[in-house]
Amino acid sequence: MAKEKEVSENPNNLKNNNNNNNNNKMFIGIVWNCVPELKLLLSALLFFCSLITLFQFFPNHLSFSVQDLRHCASLPPPSSVIPPPPPALAQIQHDVTLPTGVIKRSFNTYGTAAYNFILMSAYRGGLNTFAVIGLSSKPLHVFSKPTYLCEWVPHNTTRQNPTVSGVKILPDWGYGRVYTVVVVNCTFPSPVGHDGSGGTLFLHASTSGGDASFNLTDTIQAVTEPAGSFNQVQFTSPPKYDYLYCGSSLYGNLSPQRIREWIAYHVKMFGEKSHFVIHDAGGVHPDVMAVLRPWIEKGYVTVQDIREEERFDGYYHNQFLIVNDCLHRYRFMAKWMFFFDVDEFIFVPKKSTLKSVMDSLSEYTQFTIEQRTISNKLCYLDDHPGKIYRKWGIEKLVYRDMVRGIRRDRKYVVQPRNVFATGVHMSENTVGKTTHKTEGKIMYYHYHGTISERREPCRQLVNTTEMKVGSTPYMVDTTMREAAGAVKRFEMRMIGSALLTTRQ
Repeated sequence: MAKEKEVSENPNNLKNNNNNNNNNKMFIGIVWNCVPELKLLLSALLFFCSLITLFQFFPNHLSFSVQDLRHCASLPPPSSVIPPPPPALAQIQHDVTLPTGVIKRSFNTYGTAAYNFILMSAYRGGLNTFAVIGLSSKPLHVFSKPTYLCEWVPHNTTRQNPTVSGVKILPDWGYGRVYTVVVVNCTFPSPVGHDGSGGTLFLHASTSGGDASFNLTDTIQAVTEPAGSFNQVQFTSPPKYDYLYCGSSLYGNLSPQRIREWIAYHVKMFGEKSHFVIHDAGGVHPDVMAVLRPWIEKGYVTVQDIREEERFDGYYHNQFLIVNDCLHRYRFMAKWMFFFDVDEFIFVPKKSTLKSVMDSLSEYTQFTIEQRTISNKLCYLDDHPGKIYRKWGIEKLVYRDMVRGIRRDRKYVVQPRNVFATGVHMSENTVGKTTHKTEGKIMYYHYHGTISERREPCRQLVNTTEMKVGSTPYMVDTTMREAAGAVKRFEMRMIGSALLTTRQ
């Protein structure tokens, strides 16, 4: 009792006891609040120590050691960490007031508006010459003078690589949009790669002043020839085909029945030594493919999927690009190459054949074909109305536009070995003569717009031989109608009844 009384009566002792109690409570509170963190820390230390202990029992041939782990765990000193340099900022151009008082506005460019060059294909054209076909920025060619350098790099040789300036051809006559077509001719002063050692053709495409702050040169691997792949005979041997058709880009919801008529008609006309190259830009949908497949299996048709070209905004689905690729791809495989559309039908008079006409024009590198325009709405009604819808388009669309004194589009034929680049209606880059005087020898019937829609073409049934629609006179021309029966029999003989149920 005396001790208790002594303690209670001593204020210093009481104060010390209270402080000790408070400190103990604070320590316990801190520990209690940090229990999860302590558990995590202790678990990590335990795992790390266990891992180091375990590594001591690993065999010596392993490529790492405990010391390596310690080095990995240690951080580099702060002085060895070098921050990346900041990105360079483009110099900003500001508006300027000229001495004349005119304010010259500035335009600051960022990124790239269009590709310098888009390679589609490249082909060897002889012992020392190549053709490179692609797209390029149209503004670049309008406001600048881009240049091309061709370099041949042989395989496994220490000789100097020959180089030559490329000659650019712009075959679309300025019709390009964002992109224009470029055909680069690379002709070296002497043969390259003719010994069969192989090599690679590089095309160096330079913008050359398109933008003074953004001049650049892109190196393009155009052609690679493995050792032993060069075949000189292809340039001198007789062509595989007498006639080869290079089609423009097909797009839209095309009519399978119109395609059926067109392909059967022209396979019959062009004969066994002919071939048709169809370029699918979205128009060869499953129903059209069903029409083409029997002819593909017979070896008459090749379909090429070119839908990727839709990414690049060129004239009319880049048809100038496509026909130039076709020209150079099949240049040595065909004696004659035809360029026209799938709503156009070639015709020669009854007293002649296609062969006799072509032989009579063999002295020309190129000749053009006159057009006969057929109405795509008027149909000739000469029997029961219910039967006309079961007829082929070339049987019932017989009203010919008779307007005279106007210029109609022409299509053309070339001997491809004498052509360097080509267009849609004719080529301006040929060696040899061109003639347009083919009236009465060969022509084509044009059924404009009939193939682009999957519906019955007849809008008006007419039973007169002559009539006017507005100011346009029409007259019945049964030339193609008379040929339809033989074409139908030819189709049945060649591929059977597979396409009899084809719909519009």
